Amino acid sequence: MIGHEMIKLSKLLLPLIMAFAIVGCTSLSNKPIYNDQGYAVTGYDVVAYFTENKAVKGSTDFQAEYQGSQWLFASKEHLAQFKQSPERYAPQYGGYCAYAMSSGFVVSSDPQAFTVYQDKLYLNYSLSVRENWLENKAQFIQEADGYWQQKVTKN
Repeated sequence: MIGHEMIKLSKLLLPLIMAFAIVGCTSLSNKPIYNDQGYAVTGYDVVAYFTENKAVKGSTDFQAEYQGSQWLFASKEHLAQFKQSPERYAPQYGGYCAYAMSSGFVVSSDPQAFTVYQDKLYLNYSLSVRENWLENKAQFIQEADGYWQQKVTKN
C-alpha cells in the first residue's frame, strides 16, 4: 500500500518539480499579475475562457489597464464585459500557476492550461500540471487561497 501511495504522490509532484527546474520560482516583487510579453495572461482574452471555454488570443485593438497590467481582448464586446467587472474575469492568484500556489510557490502559467471552476479562472504551468491539479482542485484551491493572501500582503 505504501508503494502505491508513493507512486501517486510522485505522479502529483513530478510535473511541479519539473516546472521549478525549468523556470525556477519567481516572486511577486510588485507584479501581482503574471505578465509575459508585456500583457496579462500572455495576451489571452480572459473573458473568452468564460464565454467560449477556450483560450483565445487577444488583440491590441481591444485593451484595458487593470491592476497595473495591460489586458487584451478578442472583441469590443469582451473588452466591455471586462471593464464592467474585471474582478470577475481576472484569473485567481494573479494568473500564476494555481497548483504551485497551493504549495506557496509563485510560478508562471500557460494560457492553454486553464480551468473555469465555480465561476473563477485558474491557470496552471502546463497541461500536465493542470491534469494533476484537477485531481484534487478543491483542496489545492483552499491551500492556494491561504498562500496567495500571504503573498499579496507582503508586497
